[in-house]
Amino acid sequence: MRISSLVGALVMTCLSLSAQAHAFLDHAEPKVGATVQSTPSEVKLWFSEDLEPAFSRVEVRDGSGKRVDKADARIEPTDHSLLRVSLPALGPGVYLVVWRAVSIDTHVTTGDFVFRVRP
Repeated sequence: MRISSLVGALVMTCLSLSAQAHAFLDHAEPKVGATVQSTPSEVKLWFSEDLEPAFSRVEVRDGSGKRVDKADARIEPTDHSLLRVSLPALGPGVYLVVWRAVSIDTHVTTGDFVFRVRP
C-alpha cells in the first residue's frame, strides 16, 4: 500500500512540474480584446515563464493579414517573461496579435488575440 501511495505522489509531482514548464500568456497590453482610443506604441505580452529569446516571437497584423508591426520583437532584458514589439501609427480597425513563446526549457506555446483601434 505504501509503494502505490509513493508512486501516486511521484506521478502527481511530475505532472505538476511539467504543467508549469510551459510559458502561457499571463496578460497583455493592450489587453486581449480591448478597444483603444489611439495606437499603442507597442504590444507587450507577459508570460508565466521566462522565454528563450532566439525562438519566441510576436507579430501584429491588420484586418487584411498584412504585418504592421516594426519587426523588432524582443525579450525585455530585465524581465525575461516580457515579449514586446513596437508599432507605427495605426489607423482605426481590428488588429491580430500572433505569438509563439518558447520557454527556457524549450516547451512551445502559441496563440493569438485581437485588439481594436477606435476611429
